[in-house]
Amino acid sequence: MAVENGERRKRPLLLRQAALAHRRASRLDPVVRGLLWAASAGLLFSVLNTTIRVLATELHPFQAQFLRYLASLLVMLPFVARAGLAAYRPHKISSHFSRGLVHTIGLVMWFMALPAISLADTTAIGFTGPIFIMLGAAWFFGERMRWDRWVGALIGFGGVLIVVAPKLTGSGGAFTLLMLASSPVFAASFLMTKALTRTESAPVIVVWQAITISLISLPLALPVWTWPNTFQWFAFLICGILGAAAHYSLTRSFTIADISATQSVKFLDLVWASLLGWLIFADIPNRSTLIGGVVICASTLWIARREARGSARL
Repeated sequence: MAVENGERRKRPLLLRQAALAHRRASRLDPVVRGLLWAASAGLLFSVLNTTIRVLATELHPFQAQFLRYLASLLVMLPFVARAGLAAYRPHKISSHFSRGLVHTIGLVMWFMALPAISLADTTAIGFTGPIFIMLGAAWFFGERMRWDRWVGALIGFGGVLIVVAPKLTGSGGAFTLLMLASSPVFAASFLMTKALTRTESAPVIVVWQAITISLISLPLALPVWTWPNTFQWFAFLICGILGAAAHYSLTRSFTIADISATQSVKFLDLVWASLLGWLIFADIPNRSTLIGGVVICASTLWIARREARGSARL
């Protein structure tokens, strides 16, 4: 009985602390909040990619791709049922399917290369995406590309080249190029997501992403299907939770701040990927990865401070 009373007292305390944290976060500058959402998405994606890399070495990449997004859809179904189907009805369903098709093309390339490349290098190659995203955002959305955003992106990209360049030769070179080719495709998908945020909420975008990619990926998975074991089903469930949370965080960052402003913090993903790769796969980052990581982190911290100061002056 005493234990139950203690639990009851703890719940209001936790709720008050959560409400206080929410109020404090809401007072932050929109760009800072956008960067925090983007950083959270990066950490979640790094844990997700670590789990998926394990699964992609045990099952065919096409099947792993399908099950990863199917799991995300299953995780979100209780929320859809609670809010009602009307709350998740899209304004323009064709835009969601177009975005799902583009993202699936990028996923096919990414999943094919994933088992052959270390987690840190996979993440570093993905850092070319912000360059394409910033160019696309300036071209299609008219977002103002200040000089400090360009400098921060180019310095970060220089750090990426330090990491990636030594891997372009040897047996892994083809997989490295395949992974590199997926970056502009994902950039196009994220730009389409930004466009969708004008008319759709973050939950609607995330749910329909899972639906469209699952449907498009199913024909690829069926010819190579092998039945997953219990551990693999559980791992895919975890991937579903991580993927839904990561895409929600990323979409929230797009709704709060300019897409160009949030891309700088993406370079922090290399830190998470290097740590997880070392802990899970015993992948020890080499000198080029470490040097590139320092350059990337320096550019991230610099541009984040510039964004915060710039917003404070507005």
